[in-house]
Amino acid sequence: MPILDINEIRAILPHRYPFLLVDRIIEMGPDSVVGIKNVTLNEPFFVGHFPEFPVMPGVLIVEAMAQTAGVLVLQSMPDRENKLVLLAAIENARFRKPVVPGDQLRMEMRIVKRKSSVAKIAGRATVDGQVVAEVEVMCKLADKVEKPREAEPQA
Repeated sequence: MPILDINEIRAILPHRYPFLLVDRIIEMGPDSVVGIKNVTLNEPFFVGHFPEFPVMPGVLIVEAMAQTAGVLVLQSMPDRENKLVLLAAIENARFRKPVVPGDQLRMEMRIVKRKSSVAKIAGRATVDGQVVAEVEVMCKLADKVEKPREAEPQA
């Protein structure tokens, strides 16, 4: 039974299809989270990466891990609808094995350091118990700013 299903994740993260890369959260503590991404052949990135040998791009694995970390950072925040978790740095990214359609990506993320508006979060992604990626990300909490409206045309 997931701790957070896709609808609850959508209530926390601003990402939407095709860029929401976390399907459920299965474990969560004060400083750690485990998220799941079910990788399917109908993902839009497989059309071009690579048609004859579909492989999930490493940057999207990192993005999925960062989104999982974002759930951890935002989930207990009372005014989270007014906040964004922005990726500030990526360090020590390592890719061990390809992630392909049919894989279930398990992303285990834990907070290494946390200040009021910045967090360093480290983690690993596994498929069937085998490490496929590792990364440290720095996230910055920012206020959502409404997009300024364009001026009305003058008559």
